[in-house]
Amino acid sequence: MRRNKKERQALLVTTIKETPFITDEDLAEKFSVSVQTIRLDRLELSIPELRERIKNVAEKTFDDEVKSLPLDEVIGEIIDMELDHAAISIFEVKEEHAFKRNGIARGHYLFAQANSLAVALINDDFALTAKANIHFTRSVKLGERIIAKAKVVNIDTETGRTYVEVKSFVNAELVFVGEFEMYRVKK
Repeated sequence: MRRNKKERQALLVTTIKETPFITDEDLAEKFSVSVQTIRLDRLELSIPELRERIKNVAEKTFDDEVKSLPLDEVIGEIIDMELDHAAISIFEVKEEHAFKRNGIARGHYLFAQANSLAVALINDDFALTAKANIHFTRSVKLGERIIAKAKVVNIDTETGRTYVEVKSFVNAELVFVGEFEMYRVKK
């Protein structure tokens, strides 16, 4: 159902407040308008693009919480975190992250997203990856958005090791699995 501009913009504000990580493409589909119309509406309403919305939420929410590394060293944008328990980040594959000849994302970016999320999840002043077992289940392509979900599976206080499992998805499809053994040190 097409709406007039005023109605559409009011619904746009409400929709973005309820789901701040919705893409312009999804909004265009939802309101039966072009992506360009959504971008113009956002501009007129001073609503930042998705990447900026994610960054703003992460900075407000997690800047004081993450101890083991600065937020700007995390690959991807953290959108949810409970230290020593679970975390979620989003990473959008851009041209600089993919091979030019085939548009497939370079694997080290998927690994870096998962690894930096595992480090950020540690509730100590300093954490390093001691060991990682990783598996790529399918290629990720230019323009796809990777959602990495990390969860702590065990904390061994005797050895100072934390075991973190990270699963990365594009839409609902599993694309990467990593098991990380993290060394934690209190300063």
